[in-house]
Amino acid sequence: MLLISSRSALLSVYYPQIFLILTSGSYLALSSVVALGANIICNNIPGLAPRQRALCQSRPDAIIIIGEGAQLGINECQYQFRYGRWNCSALGERTVFGQELRVGSREAAFTYAITAAGVAHAVTAACSQGNLSQCGCDREKQGYHDREEGWKWGGCSADVKYGVEFSRRFVDAREIKKNARRLMNLHNNEAGRKILEERTKLECKCHGVSGSCTTKTCWITLPKFREVGYLLKERYGDAVQVEPVRASRLRQPSFLRLKQARGYQKPTDTDLVYLERSPNYCEEDTITGSTGTRGRLCNGTSTHTDGCNVMCCGRGYDTHHYTRVWQCNCKFHWCCFVKCNTCREKSEVFTCK
Repeated sequence: MLLISSRSALLSVYYPQIFLILTSGSYLALSSVVALGANIICNNIPGLAPRQRALCQSRPDAIIIIGEGAQLGINECQYQFRYGRWNCSALGERTVFGQELRVGSREAAFTYAITAAGVAHAVTAACSQGNLSQCGCDREKQGYHDREEGWKWGGCSADVKYGVEFSRRFVDAREIKKNARRLMNLHNNEAGRKILEERTKLECKCHGVSGSCTTKTCWITLPKFREVGYLLKERYGDAVQVEPVRASRLRQPSFLRLKQARGYQKPTDTDLVYLERSPNYCEEDTITGSTGTRGRLCNGTSTHTDGCNVMCCGRGYDTHHYTRVWQCNCKFHWCCFVKCNTCREKSEVFTCK
């Protein structure tokens, strides 16, 4: 069993047989990962498709960054759905690059979009920071952009095109089955990356004497990933149901069209698409990726998705009473002691039956 750097602990979620947290907390340089041998690392990662394994062997330095990006997507998914029946808690058990969420639901659509965006974001950031070979700052962002506006490219512009293309090569490579689910997954992967690309920002800095703006340099920066998460959560709420259209001669589906729509209207590039209606996620079910809601915390007064009536699926809930006691209003008396009052606070916690 191999031990990689503590930094690669993020990958332990996907590849527990390979990427482990070092108990000593020590750190091995990225070159040490490569030195372990690309074949040894890549051949022991479960769930990789053939093209993913080939890319891993040709770019072993990138596999840690890819895992960090996938974990970034999982963390954001769990944050965005923390108050819902489905809260992404089933993710991280080899479900993103290995076993897929079998039901082609809205939740699967969000999962694929946020993961593809996470990998693109992590790879782009690593390039800008010099942590990944064969890439760096965006070389196209050089010289004057517009002499009339009086600014030029400077600093290190994020090469988001490289990150998006790398994500496309690796994440999309697992889609090898010629079916409707493949088209759905590829569309949602691309939607996640498209939203990331559209949210890059132009930042500028003025240079001159006494705060004047004699010269202004600008560069492209990545958005905060939380912003991408919020946007994809909005797309999740507006996700559209689609169905495959098969070519006349071939039985394989060739593209997706909006269900219930006339003609062959296709979804937009940033739509999240799904094939099947979502299950209720009330009970544990490994097929749907549901961990159920038994024992989940709920809000006894809320009427939203975090409320006990919704979260507990009509099974009812248990009420737990707690009293918190602590020393408060402490005062120093001369000389020389501290006198405190005893404060108490009662609280209620609700959990689903």
